[in-house]
Amino acid sequence: MRRPVGRLALLASVLVPLALFGSNRFSAAVPIAHDPNGFETIPWGSILGEMEGFTKIDEAGRLQTYELNGQSPSLGAVPVDSLRFTTFEKKLGRVTVRYTGQSNHTKILSYLESNYGPLDRTPGQIAVGSVKVYTWHGLYTEVTLRFEGGLEHGIVFFESRTLPEKLTDETSTTAF
Repeated sequence: MRRPVGRLALLASVLVPLALFGSNRFSAAVPIAHDPNGFETIPWGSILGEMEGFTKIDEAGRLQTYELNGQSPSLGAVPVDSLRFTTFEKKLGRVTVRYTGQSNHTKILSYLESNYGPLDRTPGQIAVGSVKVYTWHGLYTEVTLRFEGGLEHGIVFFESRTLPEKLTDETSTTAF
């Protein structure tokens, strides 16, 4: 009986500090003062299949993925590797942006701060380490940026917080 309690104490003494220190690489969420209720000029819930300028590139049951027709993908004025629009039961619910490079990361972070609010730059509030995660929460919109410094890969999710459907695909919200 003593042995399992000792193992439990050892396990707790290892896992609790890892959980506490592991969370330091994430910054606190920033509230969105003026929630756009969509991505740029496209409101959440829009039916992309009925809009010009989009091409369906994938369909998986209730989920459809679109890209812009004939345009190089960009976020604001920053060129990105891909810009994908995901619909749930035909309604826009998520936009995923993938990019590479530290320079692009700096520009995208600046773009997000100018549109959704500045990050808290108090020492200890900004993420340190090779993986950085920043989040902005609004009433209707959530924006999450994840950047892996060693590989210089970034991904940004713009998501509706009000659509009842949740993304149930195989991709984690923090995966590249």
